[in-house]
Order: sequence, then C-alpha cells, then structure tokens
Amino acid sequence: MATSSEWIAGARPRTLPAAAAPVLVGTGAAAQLGAENLARGLLALGVALALQVGVNYANDYSDGVRGTDTDRVGPMRLTATGLARPAQVRLAAFAAFGVGAVLGLALVALSGQWWLLAVGALSIAAGWYYTGGSRPYGYRGLGEVGVFVFFGLVAVLGTTYTQAGRISWPAVAGAVAIGLLACALLMANNLRDVPTDVLVGKHTLAVRLGEYRARRVFAAMVILPILLAMACAFVAPWSLIVLFLALPAGLLAVTVLLGARGIALVPVLVGTGLYELAFGVLLGIGLAL
Repeated sequence: MATSSEWIAGARPRTLPAAAAPVLVGTGAAAQLGAENLARGLLALGVALALQVGVNYANDYSDGVRGTDTDRVGPMRLTATGLARPAQVRLAAFAAFGVGAVLGLALVALSGQWWLLAVGALSIAAGWYYTGGSRPYGYRGLGEVGVFVFFGLVAVLGTTYTQAGRISWPAVAGAVAIGLLACALLMANNLRDVPTDVLVGKHTLAVRLGEYRARRVFAAMVILPILLAMACAFVAPWSLIVLFLALPAGLLAVTVLLGARGIALVPVLVGTGLYELAFGVLLGIGLAL
C-alpha cells in the first residue's frame, strides 16, 4: 500500500509548473486587454493543476500495465513498482479529472461561454489517451502535438477568453511560447527514456527523430519563446523582462546539445519546468503592466 508521500510523488509535482505557467500568461494577456478577473483566473489555475495531476496518474497507470515503466530512469511510478494497484492509480486519475471537470464547469458558468465545455471534454480525453486506450497517440510520436495544443494554446487562450471574452495577438504569441516550453519539458523527459522506450516499442517524437535531431529540436523549443516574448513588447514593452531568462534558456539548450543523457537529464527536466514557470510569471507580469 502506497503511503501519502508516495501518492504525492506519483502525482509528479515537479510537472505542475507546466500547468501554472499558461494560466499566468493568459491572465496577463487578459489584463493587457483591461479585463483580468482574479476569481476566474484562480478557477482556471485549479482546472490546469487538476488536469496535470490527472494526466500524470493516467500515464502512471497506462505505462505501468503495459510494462513500459519496468526499467526506467526518473521519478518513482506507483503502478510499475507495485506500490499501488493499477485500479487505485486509475481511480486517482479519474478523480483528478473529475475535480478539473467540476472547476471547469464553474468557470464556464461564470464566463457564460458554454461551448467551452466541449473543449474541456476534449482536454480530458487527450490527457487519458496520451498513453491510454488501445492506440495511445503518445506512443506514435504525437505527444508533443497534444501538449502544444492543450497545455499551450487551449490553456493560455482559454484563460484569456474566459476573462476578457476575446483574445489578442500577444495572447496567441504567449500561447505558442508556452506550448513550445511544455513540449520542451516532454522532449527532455522522452530524451532521457529513449533507450528503454525503443526496447518496448514506445515511438515518442524523440525516438522517431533520433537523439541528434531531438536535441536540436529541444534547443529550439527553449530559445524561440524568448523571441516570441520580445515580439509582445511592441504592445506591452514590459514583456522584455523575459530577457532575464535568456541565460537559463541558453544553459538548458547547451546542456542538451552537448549530449547529457540518462540521469544527467533529470536536472534538465527540473530546470525546464522551472524555466517555464519563470517565463509564465515574467511574461504574465510584462503583459499586465
């Protein structure tokens, strides 16, 4: 039986910045439009965090029952280690998705944009079928597509739209930037797991590209957001404060380009998550000022 601390570790709290960052940027974009709403922003944050935890437990369950996580480097997994029964982990995933759904319903009710319920349902389905179901899209190299769409475009633009009732091109630029950073987080994770993923037939984008090209794609994913933030400065000059992150972005890119692998990629994974959070904070503030 897993302890409470093991359940918390299984939720992979280090990935939660990927959920908070888009809400910060989306709220900053709403403020730039003069329509920020703290209550709706907090609801959007709750939705994002709940869905991220749900995805993490769903991946733990699906990869565990497939045997993908039997031999891996990285955070502890509940199902693969036998600390929790698969049914318990699946229930935890559904519970987190349920919390996200309830908070999302409240957010939609406040905004009056009922068509967003369909977007929420698609987000939950994307979270489950990333590694779940008979043909998980994450096993076919499409994980980054799902992450870019739902943890980038949908999360940022949805946050802005539920507060302002419209979106702006800085919101779109911020959404693309956050989507790229969320993809970088996934790419770092998948680069670490390339040797074991190949053996079990998990064809992530990193596996399909090969390490050489995957490392260069990662570098582009962490550098391009800085340029997108600079573009936002044409309407929100304070967006240039994101330039403080140019050095950390460069260090992450160089570390991966120089060939860090295995356990050496764990600090890169942590650093990318912190970079995404810092980017969300700074760009959100820059757009709001």
